[in-house]
Amino acid sequence: MQYTAHAAFVAPARAHPQVWRLVVGLALAAVVYFAGIFVIFGVLLVTSGPDGAQWWMASMTEATGPTATLLLLATFIGMALGPMAAARLMHKRSAQSLFGGSLPRLGRHFAIAAGICVAVYGVTLLIPTPEEAALQPNLELSLWASFLPLALVGVLVQTGAEEVLFRGYIQQQLAARFRSPLVWMLLPSVLFALAHYQPDLMGDNTWYIVLATGVFALLAADLTALTGNIGAAWGLHFANNCAAILVVGSDGPLSGLALYTMPVDPSAPAMQPLILLDIAVTVAIWLAIRVAVMRRAA
Repeated sequence: MQYTAHAAFVAPARAHPQVWRLVVGLALAAVVYFAGIFVIFGVLLVTSGPDGAQWWMASMTEATGPTATLLLLATFIGMALGPMAAARLMHKRSAQSLFGGSLPRLGRHFAIAAGICVAVYGVTLLIPTPEEAALQPNLELSLWASFLPLALVGVLVQTGAEEVLFRGYIQQQLAARFRSPLVWMLLPSVLFALAHYQPDLMGDNTWYIVLATGVFALLAADLTALTGNIGAAWGLHFANNCAAILVVGSDGPLSGLALYTMPVDPSAPAMQPLILLDIAVTVAIWLAIRVAVMRRAA
């Protein structure tokens, strides 16, 4: 595929493209990320005491309540700041360069991708689901609505942090050093997929989830290379996670802000066709975004 806009996206990373800088930068990003979690724990310690802080941290690992889920999403602030610090300290470039292009262009691509994703997911809600997977109410509508503004900000931060790290920092720095997309597209996508490896939660479905997240990451990398910014990938990621975290969540961890839940165990064999369907829907959304972005640029 021709990625003309990708050259400008990668250009700021070419001044200091050494792999050792990327490795050290990722270590620095990890330190900042865990420091952010430590700060949140410190705030909880001050406000809730030692026992309360430990209870909240344990609740965040399950994220089955609204406040605990918001706290979990807040930990991604550190993930967002980490690559920004690495870009500045290890590669002598601005944090803004991780986003690519101008803010209006990034916002336009974000809106196009999110809008298409919302439209497609709206249609899929009309598809009948098996009786055993029928949606169950999770939060009262009024309670859900009261948390929604902060929840949207939380998902925006969470998805933005992952895009800045994987499609911004890692993809840019690898592309500055290696010409082959097999390196700068595939390697970050594999890392992104393996970050979702959760055998204790997903059981026999673990590799299905890894496959789904890997395909998503490749499509997001393609959109980033096509547009020269992370806007479209971020919009797709944001709308996708809003649907999975805020509208219909799996029954279990990370369901605390969902309006509805699907009463199917994440490790159940019944999830496998749903995961494959989700991959197919994601590919369809990606194609629609690609067409819309290219037509807008023509």
